[in-house]
Amino acid sequence: MNKKIMHFGSGFVAGIISCAIAMSGAIAYAGGITAERSQNRFLVNGEEKAMEAYKIDGYNYFKLRDLGDALGFGVAWDGEQRVVVIDTTVSELEDIPANDAETKFSESGFSVRAGDIIICSDGYQYKVTDVSKYDANAFAEGLLPALPAEKKSWELMPKAELSEPEARHYSIGGKEYMFMRNLTETKRMLYTLYDAIETNEETWQNGAPVLHPSGSAKVSIELNIKDPDYAQSFWPWRASEITNLFNSCPPGHYEMEAWDVYIDGVFQHTEYRIAVF
Repeated sequence: MNKKIMHFGSGFVAGIISCAIAMSGAIAYAGGITAERSQNRFLVNGEEKAMEAYKIDGYNYFKLRDLGDALGFGVAWDGEQRVVVIDTTVSELEDIPANDAETKFSESGFSVRAGDIIICSDGYQYKVTDVSKYDANAFAEGLLPALPAEKKSWELMPKAELSEPEARHYSIGGKEYMFMRNLTETKRMLYTLYDAIETNEETWQNGAPVLHPSGSAKVSIELNIKDPDYAQSFWPWRASEITNLFNSCPPGHYEMEAWDVYIDGVFQHTEYRIAVF
């Protein structure tokens, strides 16, 4: 496909677009520029076309998409390259979504690529520069296997709801940190705890969880840590960190979460956190 790619200064384009969208009256003023809705009629090959236009310094300004519709060429926005694409060989083009923060929050976080900008919860725009450590991820024994298939017995386990995707930013000691929730690894922690519950006689007997005399569950789980001061952290992944902790005090309330850690744009490792009360 023969595409003609045109680059426009973002400030100018943003100003024109904002003017076109926000203007409710006949005249608008922005940055010293006077824009007035055009009252002219527009003919294309002798046929009148209804198009929205604005007069600036005596000239008519149109939206590119409107011109494309009227003249039969395609106009699209390439969010990946941040360019306007005009193709005179087709009548329509589809936009290419920007590879921005909203596309990064997969369950694992591993869809992040070098050059991506992540919008953190405090509004900070965190630029990722290096994800090469994803392949090893600081794992002592190589890459982790896929998550195990869910077991029928897990339907009887304490229910735990995953948190929403999130990225947190911190400035510490002159370095910029980002912690991004890794929901896949949080599930790995949950499934490991389920297995520990099922193999401990104090919490599992006769194919079902053991309850307190009152009928309440002996184990409750939350996939979010409310108070980090009470959490233990570890990396790389070791199932024994969860299994041993559980077997040392089976009944209790468990809070767990996993985070991908970045420092100055470089991925470091996936950090696992667990707390028991």
